[in-house]
Amino acid sequence: MNRIGLWISTALVALVLLTSTLFVVDQRQFGVVYALGQIKEVITEPGLHFKLPPPFQNVSYIDKRLLTLDSSDTEPMLTAEKQRVVIDWFVRWRISDPSQYIRNVGLDEAAGANQLNRVVRNAFQEEINRRTVRELLSTSREQLMADVKREVQEVVKGTKPWGVDVVDVRITRADYVEAITESVYRRMEAERKRVANELRSTGAAEGEKIRADADRQREVAIANAYRDAQKIKGEGDAEAARIYNEAFGRDPQFAQFYRSLDAYKASFGRKGDVMVLDPSSSEFFRNFRGAGAGTAATAATAAPARK
Repeated sequence: MNRIGLWISTALVALVLLTSTLFVVDQRQFGVVYALGQIKEVITEPGLHFKLPPPFQNVSYIDKRLLTLDSSDTEPMLTAEKQRVVIDWFVRWRISDPSQYIRNVGLDEAAGANQLNRVVRNAFQEEINRRTVRELLSTSREQLMADVKREVQEVVKGTKPWGVDVVDVRITRADYVEAITESVYRRMEAERKRVANELRSTGAAEGEKIRADADRQREVAIANAYRDAQKIKGEGDAEAARIYNEAFGRDPQFAQFYRSLDAYKASFGRKGDVMVLDPSSSEFFRNFRGAGAGTAATAATAAPARK
């Protein structure tokens, strides 16, 4: 019984020792084997690997993937014209040499991110100090990011290489500080209002001009139409008078009779008209008495006033 227990204990100890000598490296990581605090081996290939049991050898892992560092500092920076701006940026980077990274930077990715954040911010501050806001926002933005990337590369690959590669540096936002932003918005609003008022004034002036021109054209059109109407009317009256004279000249007595009938029609036009005169002696009723003499002028002159 004691021998069986011994064998079981020995097997368990051997299993523990075997387990402590095996480790697995993921394809997304580097495996760094330490021997008494010194880097013994860096394993870059994924799979199952062997090492001495602790405390003779230990293993740690470092991410080999492409990492992203976002800016966390909101301190404003000064441009060439002394304007205070706030920028947001990010850096894409990866660990390429774990040995150099551990010796010169730190044991994990956070150590590299902290130091890289400081270097990138200093590079941005230096480049923004050389440029105006216009260049920062439009004309030199790509060149600024390229210059910052170059400066960061010079630092991480200097006399003490970090063992990292900086893949890309990008600006995601560039803006004035809040106090300046408010004043800029107010100035933009005032400028837009000025332009709007100017457009309204110009439109009102153009409207008045168009209305005045339309009124003038209307008055001219009405005057021309009245002139043409009067001209046509005068020509019609002249033609009518000519026809009347020609017709009445053929039979003066009929003309006198016809004019007398017109005078009677005008005098007896309404019911209730009262005429005070002597029919036997009045020239107005000559035609009623059978007289053929007399003229239309006499009949018209003799017409009494109506009451």
